[in-house]
Amino acid sequence: MKKIDLHIHTVATVSDSAFEFSLEVFKNYVSQSQIDAVAITNHNHFDLSQFREIQDALSAKVFPGIEIDLPSGHLLLISDDSDLAGFEAKCLSVSQRITTANDSITTADLRAIFGDLSEYLLIPHYEKAPAVRGNDFTDLEQYFLAGEVNSAKKFMRLMKDSDKLCPVLFSDSRMKVDIGGWPTRQTFIDCGEISLAAIKACLGDKNKVFLSREEGNRLFQVLDNGMHISTGLNVLLGERSSGKTYTLERLHERFDKVKYIEQFALVQSSDEEDEKGFNTDVQRTRSLFVDKYLAGLREIVEDVAKVDIEKDDKDIEKFVATLMKAADEADRRDSFSKVKLFDEAEYVIGDNEGLEQLIGSVIHVIENLEFRPNIERHVNRDSLKALAIELIETLWDKSLQNQKRSFVNRLVTDVKELLRRRTSATHVDHVNLFDIAMNKRKVSRFREIVQELRKEKEIFSETVQGFRIVATKGAFRNATEMGKAIKTRAALSDAFRVYRDPYACLQMLKGNDRIDEADMHRFFVKISYRILNKDGAEVSGGERSEFRLLQAIKDSQRFDVLLLDEPESSFDNKFLNSDVNGIIRSIADEMPVVVVTHNNNVGASIRPDYVLYARKTLEEGEVSYRVFTGYPTDRRLVCVDGTDIANHEVLLDTLEAGVEAYEDRRSVYEGIKD
Repeated sequence: MKKIDLHIHTVATVSDSAFEFSLEVFKNYVSQSQIDAVAITNHNHFDLSQFREIQDALSAKVFPGIEIDLPSGHLLLISDDSDLAGFEAKCLSVSQRITTANDSITTADLRAIFGDLSEYLLIPHYEKAPAVRGNDFTDLEQYFLAGEVNSAKKFMRLMKDSDKLCPVLFSDSRMKVDIGGWPTRQTFIDCGEISLAAIKACLGDKNKVFLSREEGNRLFQVLDNGMHISTGLNVLLGERSSGKTYTLERLHERFDKVKYIEQFALVQSSDEEDEKGFNTDVQRTRSLFVDKYLAGLREIVEDVAKVDIEKDDKDIEKFVATLMKAADEADRRDSFSKVKLFDEAEYVIGDNEGLEQLIGSVIHVIENLEFRPNIERHVNRDSLKALAIELIETLWDKSLQNQKRSFVNRLVTDVKELLRRRTSATHVDHVNLFDIAMNKRKVSRFREIVQELRKEKEIFSETVQGFRIVATKGAFRNATEMGKAIKTRAALSDAFRVYRDPYACLQMLKGNDRIDEADMHRFFVKISYRILNKDGAEVSGGERSEFRLLQAIKDSQRFDVLLLDEPESSFDNKFLNSDVNGIIRSIADEMPVVVVTHNNNVGASIRPDYVLYARKTLEEGEVSYRVFTGYPTDRRLVCVDGTDIANHEVLLDTLEAGVEAYEDRRSVYEGIKD
């Protein structure tokens, strides 16, 4: 079994932050981490003189390589060392093309520079940003044996998927003076003598690629002292102040995407604060539903907000008054007022929004790939294209007509203005009575819709791990409740005073400078949430914490590892044993999980894959933390320094308060049962 790290940086390029390379650090890393082979893969650059210096200094096999920026992502290209001068010349061509952090080369450039790509080992960023994807990936896929990932979780997921590339985990480290701890991301391959051909042969077979030397893919290294944990479920035990939290924090630092649920993090300091925070959290996580539910109302509010009924009424009054006055003056009109254009109404400019939306919908149907077979079973695609073309031509014609009408309207307006200046006759102020009638109808329907929405009704229900989330709609009871709808400090007392009349309320909201127009629809309907327990009753304080824990654990699946510190601190044993254990166990099937516990309902009943035991000691006045690890069935747990401890003793002391207490409790339970 060989340990390899084929992604190491030794030169700071335009794609890197500045760092100072240290050959001594590199030597110590290879030696102390027992690395068998490395590859030097600087960004778009290869330094032959430095490579030879490194090659002479390291005990491991050193391969020449380069990390290349493709348009979509990064690609490791690794060679053997048979023609270093030739490889340097090819890499120089890459460097000359990529001179800034935004530059890249195409796959065609790659082929032109390096020739036959099958001579090299090509490893794309795969489950790691920036990943090679799209046409770049397709064009080079035939040369890919493995893909680089950035976590054990992704490594294991790809290992289980026969359609995915073989995963590899590399450090992607800068060998710099202030490196801190040693990288822990490496890959093991089952081969004898190290050569590029041997590595390629192993990467072509997932059965020869592993996360650890002795335990295959069951364990992986997490700390630079050599400590391993399981790729599944780990239980971390220990007495009070023994270093459990210290160990969790060290693990937290070693992972890029980690969900760390700290002890008591899900419990508030008071019932009032707990309930307030709980309701806020629930509402925030369901905000997308609220936005979707109120989307139609938002469109209506935006439309009705443009309506000014008061102005419409005044325009009608003015129209009637001028019309009657003009009728009285009909026999006294002069030559200017008798001109036809004097009272000519302007053209109505059509609205093309509906036609534009229809065109967009047809194009969407044409371009849809996911459901194309379903579409083509009912509609001929050529007919859809013909329809789209016809609709677009219709839009052009309507747009042209509108342009012409707008031009004529401007001319008519100018002529009418000149005629009015030369006569004392009354000019009739024309209004669009149809638009005014439509505005009144819009306001009427707006009132009806809002009044209907304000009726109390359940609009959403979701079951989450035994709890039921219920959303209801209704009316606001006061201005304070209205303010909570978008957490605004705007004064809403005037708007609430006319709240019964939705249109009048809207006018008040429009006049409030502190309210964004995009949020006005939220002030008409109140959306409330309730969380019910399994019995259909409102949740208690303890149940709120249980719900938070279940939600937090469920959310952890978006991360690469879950760290959970003493869940028993706030929850009863039945809840832990039935709900939490099952969920944690299922998550551990997909990703590494570490649970700190003192409770046998978690520590023992959850049936962990691996056991960690933390112990604090005082050596020459200095505090020292040790972690002993092993499988649940191992007789002894072993520390990386070689010391060990009896597993049976650990379990009884940490989960059962010792042998005597365990035996006493067992006899009590048996006596009660009998």
